[in-house]
Amino acid sequence: MSALPEPKARGAHELLVDPDGEQAMLSEIALGLLRKARAGGAEQAEVRVSSSLAREVSVRLGEVDTLEEARDRGVTVTVYRNKASGTATTGDLSPEALERAVEQALAIATYTQPDPAGGLADAERMAERIEDFDCWHPATPDMNALLERARAIETAGREVDPRIDNSEGAGVSTSAAIGVYANSHGFLAADRHTGYGQSCVLVARDERGMQRDWDWDDQGRFDALAAPELTGRGAAERALKRLGARRAPTGPTPVLFTPDTALGLIRHLVGAASGGNLYRRSSFLLDRRGEAIFPDFVQIHEDPHRPGEARSSSFDAEGVATKPAPLIEAGRLVRYLLGSYSARKLGLETTGNAGGVRNLLVRPGKASQAELIRQMGRGLVVTEVMGQGVNLVTGDYSRGASGYWIEDGQVAYPVEEITIAGNLRDLYAGVVALGNDVETRRNVQTPSILIERMTVAGE
Repeated sequence: MSALPEPKARGAHELLVDPDGEQAMLSEIALGLLRKARAGGAEQAEVRVSSSLAREVSVRLGEVDTLEEARDRGVTVTVYRNKASGTATTGDLSPEALERAVEQALAIATYTQPDPAGGLADAERMAERIEDFDCWHPATPDMNALLERARAIETAGREVDPRIDNSEGAGVSTSAAIGVYANSHGFLAADRHTGYGQSCVLVARDERGMQRDWDWDDQGRFDALAAPELTGRGAAERALKRLGARRAPTGPTPVLFTPDTALGLIRHLVGAASGGNLYRRSSFLLDRRGEAIFPDFVQIHEDPHRPGEARSSSFDAEGVATKPAPLIEAGRLVRYLLGSYSARKLGLETTGNAGGVRNLLVRPGKASQAELIRQMGRGLVVTEVMGQGVNLVTGDYSRGASGYWIEDGQVAYPVEEITIAGNLRDLYAGVVALGNDVETRRNVQTPSILIERMTVAGE
């Protein structure tokens, strides 16, 4: 039996300066583990090997609050034998630890029950063309540079107005990761991604009380981050706008979700359309494929091949080829989101969504957020939601919220300590309009969404 490879000693920063060498080392480890698993009696096997470097700093009132650098490597081995599976993980890449991981996975498979739905995705579905989607932009700002940026963010926010009374801090983070996936079909491919973020949380105070809010940015390139001053000022301005918040009137009313909060509505859709919830019969979208969920002007499309997006990839978590495809077309749910296991449980075919969605895009409307507010006339704009009151089995939705009350098409006053409630079936069917203000910094990208009616509990 061939010995597992001895990984070369590589420093933390070589992930950035020599990514090709790092990827080659991870690939060698993956192939060695597959050979070991097959020699040990596995009929099928798959391996994931990852390497990442992350830095995070934060300051509060100008003083260092957090200073972290994390260098992680990890391996996950899954083997299949007689329709039973076993999985083992390790963060130790020494040959001895890797060998133990394979032995443990094989031992676990000996004692688990056979599962007819288990096993690798079908070989003919493996991605044949691996593309670079411009997701790798390593930068090497040192800790001092990151701290200076965090201080600049916080200082800019605190200088906006004397009513900015306090700070919960400003932070900056960087990350770079390489992942290799290989399986016994002969598939081996790698993904590389970088990410950079910054945020600030500020507190405003006047004679009526105290309010907090934040601003942020996330990008795949360090030089694409918003200027520090913009993030700091954005946090201050948002906190100041919330001063004087009170309860909203109680009763049924139109509700406008801003892009930040509309994101949750679409993520609930993703959860309900995902295979795990469907085969467990814990989704209100069970057996609704092909049915109208939204009004016919709503279009939601997945595009895993968008250049520069953090989740872009030619293959999913099982090596299956990804492809652009609609999720909602003319308001209808045209497919579910399936990996191979959930597809087999449902008697369907994988949609290349093992590991989740990649770049889900809600097609925007033509109206600005201000125009939607005027269209609404009287109602609630939700800028923040709290709590976990969403039941994907029934679709029932009830969450704490804050935002702004609208009268005569204009903001009347900020509101807080209210509850909004409804059922996701009704909320989706009751979409009146979509804004043109798409939030593009997340994997799920959505504009403002105007809902015809929800129940608001306030005064």
